[in-house]
Amino acid sequence: MEKAARPPYISTSPEELLGRPLNEIEQKFAPSKLFLSGKSIPLPGPRVAIVGSRKASPPGIVLAQETASFLARKNVVVVSGLAEGIDTAAHVATIREGGSTVAVLGTSLDKFYPARNGGLQKTIMRDHWAVSQFPVGYPTEPENFVIRNRTMALISDASIIVEAGETSGSLHQGWEALRLGRPLFISKVITDNVSLKWPKEMIEYGAVELTDYEEVIEVLPSSERVLEIIR
Repeated sequence: MEKAARPPYISTSPEELLGRPLNEIEQKFAPSKLFLSGKSIPLPGPRVAIVGSRKASPPGIVLAQETASFLARKNVVVVSGLAEGIDTAAHVATIREGGSTVAVLGTSLDKFYPARNGGLQKTIMRDHWAVSQFPVGYPTEPENFVIRNRTMALISDASIIVEAGETSGSLHQGWEALRLGRPLFISKVITDNVSLKWPKEMIEYGAVELTDYEEVIEVLPSSERVLEIIR
């Protein structure tokens, strides 16, 4: 695994990253410490996670790109995990659109995984935000990515699963988003796949089939809504 040059990473907390205290439900799986490289915090919003299979199909890649581009044009920060496939497509499309993106890593910030995303990771660490809950030198284990998905759900106002099989790690993010009470959207490509059981199960718990991107925008917090709550 290739290692990244080590910039002065910032040690922070989920509360500092989000600019607000966590509620009791959020605290259950929240990491006590986060490591950050990139622009200043707290993170701007609203934020939407786009996740899906590493071994994505060509139509899945196109759908991830279209979704990310739409959100970027609406000034939504796109969150993803810098993995191959759907994650990479979401990050790249957001950057090309001139939007902002957050990469939540399953490794420490000094590592590139996958190695081919080294250049993309450097760009995000310099011009956007890269976040990890794993300190420098922490071993990279499969369970890290499950933990990472919970953190990605935590910092996102909503999540979209673009393409995922029955054993995809993205399902951990989906269930965590539902546990947190956050909107979860599942692409119609997935819900139309009768061979998959998990979409129906998540829909029973509150997930929504994504048929129109405007549906995502409608559920996101806005400065106007925040002001109404404060007043």
